[in-house]
Amino acid sequence: MLQSMQNRLDEIQARYFEIEKLMSQNEIASDPNSIRKLGREYSQLQVIVDLWSDINQSEKNLNETKEIIKEETDPEVIEMAREEAQLLEKKILLSTEKIKLELLPKDDADLADAVIEIRAGAGGDEAGLFASEVFRMYQRYSELKSWKLKILSQNDTGVGGIKEVTFEISGEKVYQRLHLESGVHRVQRVPSTESQGRIHTSTITVAVLPKAEEIDVEINENDLKIDVFHSGGAGGQNVNKVATAIRITHEPSGIVVQCQNERSQLQNKLQALEILRSRLWDNEIRKQRDEISANRRSQVGTGDRSEKIRTYNFPQSRITDHRININSHQMAQVLDGDLDVFIDPLLQEEQAKKLASLESNTSN
Repeated sequence: MLQSMQNRLDEIQARYFEIEKLMSQNEIASDPNSIRKLGREYSQLQVIVDLWSDINQSEKNLNETKEIIKEETDPEVIEMAREEAQLLEKKILLSTEKIKLELLPKDDADLADAVIEIRAGAGGDEAGLFASEVFRMYQRYSELKSWKLKILSQNDTGVGGIKEVTFEISGEKVYQRLHLESGVHRVQRVPSTESQGRIHTSTITVAVLPKAEEIDVEINENDLKIDVFHSGGAGGQNVNKVATAIRITHEPSGIVVQCQNERSQLQNKLQALEILRSRLWDNEIRKQRDEISANRRSQVGTGDRSEKIRTYNFPQSRITDHRININSHQMAQVLDGDLDVFIDPLLQEEQAKKLASLESNTSN
């Protein structure tokens, strides 16, 4: 193991035990923001510390096994010891590769929940219908992962489609698994309204944002312009007759967020602030990535929401991810939430490129 990696692991272990002590202090334990922030860091470090402990124990066992091989005279015992040594060497190698991945630079958002925005693009009603299908795909994927999904804002087309929908998914490492879903999703098929059987191409955009807590992004109330207006669409007399809908403009960034799903003005304001906080955090993360050009080039795709990432070709029952050129002919299964066929190889490719970049920088 490289000395630089050894030093880094020693630093991580020291920080891990430092956090343990901090979290046991009354003044920290009584502060929800501090305990949440430290708890997030602690859970990230724990994986590395456990792997590091396993490697050290395996190396100790391997050295003892080698001593047995050197000193033992019984051929049968020697053979058993050699087999044990081979197993330990494989275990150490596997754990070392895992720890290298865990040591890769991570965004603060890696353990965050996600706020996802889906918007219909080119294609009129057909784009809205496809947006509805993709939304359902993420709903089903969340169910399969035992994640919780909550709609924050939704604007329907009136013909069974969705103009735009914003929703939150909470669970274990949601943002880490879903962040590569951002981009343009394209559908090719014959719309139900097409009388001559021509194939149309429509698009939707998906934006996956890390859900920001108040400890992650602080919003100055003086930077906000808040407008209250009457909600449109279904929802009963209260929704339509009472001014409960909220539009918040963050003047320094120009970001505008609108919420009208809830029946009270306060609930809509809180949800709008949650979305705004997540967009601001996402902007900050993207800015940091852009400043590290080498790291930017090593990512799977550009992460730009204008980048075409996936095509759903219904006539050929084929879905193509253009970033890693993977095809699946399981159209129905994927749309029913079986997304790991794309997500797993995308994450593996991203990790492999980051690891190659890290090793290249270490050797220089």
